[in-house]
Amino acid sequence: MDISGIPLFAMLRQRLGYLGERQRVIAQNVANADTPGYAPRDLKAFAFSAQLQSQAGMAMMQPSQTAPAHMPGSARRMGGAGAFRSTVGADSETTLDGNAVVLEDQMIKMNQSRMEYDAAIGFYQKSMTLLRMAARPPGR
Repeated sequence: MDISGIPLFAMLRQRLGYLGERQRVIAQNVANADTPGYAPRDLKAFAFSAQLQSQAGMAMMQPSQTAPAHMPGSARRMGGAGAFRSTVGADSETTLDGNAVVLEDQMIKMNQSRMEYDAAIGFYQKSMTLLRMAARPPGR
């Protein structure tokens, strides 16, 4: 069974890729904390709706009406999302040599990214457990 075809797992893989890339960008910021003129970078925030749109591609999406009492859905066009984009943003202070990296801010970002990574891994593990449970024969 190939789980990469399941949209939930594809979105989780993209989320984990985003968080891994964000950790790399933050690590570069920390490594350049003493580089004159260096401006810290960060990635554009990961949005669930953008990832949902990228899964749908440019296709028309229409919710299905599964019962007569349900409201009919309307079709709408959804666009794709691009790759992760790095943004340059100044932190709260800049030193005399032009370096704008604040290590405390970078550590907060790194910790936040780590917590989000752990949550995504936990969700992935729970989803795999549910798939294994569903694949088991009855009575086991």
